Amino acid sequence: MKIPKRLQPLVDDGFIDEVISRLMSGKEADVFVVACGDDIRCAKVYKDASKRSFKKAAQYQEGRKVRGGRQARAMGKRSSYGRQLEEEIWQNAEVDALSRLSSAGVRVPQTYGCIDGVLLMELVSDDEGDVAPQLGAVDLTEQQAIEQHTLMMHYIKLMLCAGIIHGDLSEFNVLVDSNGPVIIDLPQAVNASANNSAEAMFARDVNNMRRYYGQFAPALLHTQYAKEMWALFADANLTPHSKLSGEFEDDSEAADVDSVLDEIQAAFDEEQERKERIRDADEQ
Repeated sequence: MKIPKRLQPLVDDGFIDEVISRLMSGKEADVFVVACGDDIRCAKVYKDASKRSFKKAAQYQEGRKVRGGRQARAMGKRSSYGRQLEEEIWQNAEVDALSRLSSAGVRVPQTYGCIDGVLLMELVSDDEGDVAPQLGAVDLTEQQAIEQHTLMMHYIKLMLCAGIIHGDLSEFNVLVDSNGPVIIDLPQAVNASANNSAEAMFARDVNNMRRYYGQFAPALLHTQYAKEMWALFADANLTPHSKLSGEFEDDSEAADVDSVLDEIQAAFDEEQERKERIRDADEQ
């Protein structure tokens, strides 16, 4: 295929030998299948901020470290330099998260560098060498759903222990190969200890997985892994070796009505976004 403009410098510099095909076009990035020597990889081309449609980006970026006071002031003033820094932080967040999660034992694509807003990484494939399907396109038996959900809760626990929350985890951001689920798409990764929305985002991620796998194994719909893990994390008792039961006794006082209403609104917004993603996937 014709080499996209953003990939031409990587071809010229020898990082990419051939652009084979466009894999997908998303709201935050375009992804291409490329040849790098004898290896088939994918190149994720991040869209400019003006062309991205990721909602509430500032909420996700809260708590991310900035190199110094000058950089923080530039970002606060929204100068051209500040916007450039925001772009670097947005892109580097995914590279950093993928590296940290891989070291923590979470299955994520291997990365090969981020050059001029293009992330080169492993192409997750099936046994035939084709691109692995999204979780949302996979039919599971009840036993397979239980096993994958257990593994996913383990990965999410390892992520939280590493101080990272995906922030947008759903059946659209998980690929499934012969060894099980692989978590992808982390430019919006959230700092678990420094973001005021961290607990809500964590609960949404976990409960999205509960909802999806619960279609195949209804017993999973009654689990409370989000509350169990967050309670352990908040008390500094969560470790990679913590054994989870999926049960949680909420001994708090009477419910805060405003908080309940906020949760209902968040659930509604999430469902609307999920439907939008389904429509986008059907149109591609």
